[in-house]
Amino acid sequence: MRTGSEPTTARSALRARLWLCVWGLVWAIFGTAAFALVGRPGWAVACGVLWLVITIDTAMVLRHIHQGPHYQPGRDIPPYPPPENRPFGPRPRNRHP
Repeated sequence: MRTGSEPTTARSALRARLWLCVWGLVWAIFGTAAFALVGRPGWAVACGVLWLVITIDTAMVLRHIHQGPHYQPGRDIPPYPPPENRPFGPRPRNRHP
């Protein structure tokens, strides 16, 4: 349920995801090189595929970061009312007098 404060309090996890991608890239590159050097081609290929997937994910994260924030409803848009028919749980109290 919206409270109406989402545009001012929303936080994006894209920067954390970017750093996790960088961390994964470092380990995938290291794993690919290490397994190739010790003669384990199957594991080297697996790390190489992981390297490719992480590279694509990093590109998508960077694209979303560079796109900037998307439309968020302003303060003049009221929050959604709570659903009337709830299958379970306590019914919310009416917020309007």
